[in-house]
Amino acid sequence: QLRKKWAQWSHLFTAQPFSEVKSYFGEKVALYYLWLSWYTKLLIPAAALGVVVFLYGLAFFNTNPLIHLFDNEGTVAFAMFMAIWATLFLEFWKRTRARYVCQWKVFDWSEEEEELILDIVNDQNCTPKQFRHSYLRSTLVLILLVIIIGLALALVVFRVVAAALMSESSHWDFVKENANTVAVLLGAVLHYITIQIMTRINRSVAFQLCAIEETNSFAATERSFTVKMFTFQFFTLFSSLFYVAFFLGRINGHPGSYVRIARWRLEECHPSGCLTDLFIQMAVIMVLKQTINNIFEFTVPNAAKKLERKCGHCYRKTCRNEDGCVEPCNICKLRDWLRNYHLTNTDAFSLFNEFLEMVIQFSFTTIFVAAFPLAPLLALINNIFEIRLDAIKMVRLERRLVPRKTNDIGVWTKVLEAIGVLAVMANGLVIGVSSDFIPRLVYRYRYGPCANGITLTHCMEGYINDTLATAFLNHTGIQNDFQHSQMKTEYGYNATSCSYRDYRSAEDYSLTSQFWLVLAVRFAFVILFEHVVVVCKFIAAWFVPDSPIRVKNDRLHDKLRRTTDTQKRDEMIFINPWRVQVIL
Repeated sequence: QLRKKWAQWSHLFTAQPFSEVKSYFGEKVALYYLWLSWYTKLLIPAAALGVVVFLYGLAFFNTNPLIHLFDNEGTVAFAMFMAIWATLFLEFWKRTRARYVCQWKVFDWSEEEEELILDIVNDQNCTPKQFRHSYLRSTLVLILLVIIIGLALALVVFRVVAAALMSESSHWDFVKENANTVAVLLGAVLHYITIQIMTRINRSVAFQLCAIEETNSFAATERSFTVKMFTFQFFTLFSSLFYVAFFLGRINGHPGSYVRIARWRLEECHPSGCLTDLFIQMAVIMVLKQTINNIFEFTVPNAAKKLERKCGHCYRKTCRNEDGCVEPCNICKLRDWLRNYHLTNTDAFSLFNEFLEMVIQFSFTTIFVAAFPLAPLLALINNIFEIRLDAIKMVRLERRLVPRKTNDIGVWTKVLEAIGVLAVMANGLVIGVSSDFIPRLVYRYRYGPCANGITLTHCMEGYINDTLATAFLNHTGIQNDFQHSQMKTEYGYNATSCSYRDYRSAEDYSLTSQFWLVLAVRFAFVILFEHVVVVCKFIAAWFVPDSPIRVKNDRLHDKLRRTTDTQKRDEMIFINPWRVQVIL
């Protein structure tokens, strides 16, 4: 039934048969599809609003004197919306989960208690395993995180060297003129390759750390492995993005005192703003990761299945038994289970891979959404195909997972809550620190023409020049950067000064008062943004109960029924123990 009505590309937009999935695969797999389906539905309003923000920036791109595509007022509102959206998604998911687990009669089920019961059944004198803490494990975790951060720094060095070499020795004018952008693209591709390599290393290390830890139950092992693996993957994917978002173009110094790697200067932000570099990084990584992963996820098991069919074909021969009757040979009788046996292997952590992929995507969708408003749309399109792809893979291409009972998605709920909090902080910092939203705000109301009473021009007229500082070529402090007191342009003009983005004095390169005002407003905005959004998140969490009233009443009646049955049984044993003994 699942093969015909669910695991088909023709049913791409049909509802998910959660109860049927539960009956065949168990509650654990059914809750994964329930969560993924709910996540995909909630992505629809986020994707629609993200497209509106993108089109808004695109519509006013040519008429805007600042030439910013994403760094606008709509981005700020969208970042606040996505932070609240993450909370509402989790709260409504808890309600959906409660409704289904109550229907499946597993609301009060506990995996650890079931493991203890099985241990007691096998050995009545068994003792539970004690909790342990390993300082060696914690040290190894920190060492691996340092290595991952070091890889992010290596990517920075690669971009710096690549940009310098392409600008100096490239034979293509386009590459030479856009060396920094091309270097960012190459860095993003290299980052994706690093992610694929580190994923396998992270998995092996996480397994070894769980073995060292010696957890007291399989559920505890699963939780420990989930936390470690997600932490390693999160740092692998986002360490480079955090550098681009918060450090790129801010630690490279100024003329006469540039920070260098060997003889090459650190990379600068894109002329239109640092958010453009972050947008390029996220777009490349997210598109590559989702597209290539889905291709491999489907083609590898499918190719293995076709190869097995070709090599292990069952010929429909007939044989005579001892009585002389004609019947199919044993090889044909065993065809079904042999075919299933040769499908792709599965284990207890097979479902973990699917959860990890989707939770990482959730991180991309929420954490840096201020720089990439199209992330929810890409996630929505991917998930529509992901649901059907996973269904086809589980039903047709892989061995059947051992059904496991559960009433929640486990530690993933805590991980999603942590991502929601991190998304508030990251988006607040992206808008307040990385974008030009605050400098534009300060200019409009403090230094711009409208602030000075001039109303016949655009309020942001002259903003770009206001953000530029001047460096004179004959200044004694910049002889290492310029060999001559003049620089001849391609049009034959002898320039004696250059402009660069910063708030610095032309005499001694000291920071101006405008820099400190902008910095103060930046920090004030970050604090205000985070407090407002966090308060909104708490209000949303309070306003939406975790369990519907109907579920609470059903649980109340169920507890009353079980309590009444227990009391009647105890009374029967007390009144007529001989009859109970005979019945037993």
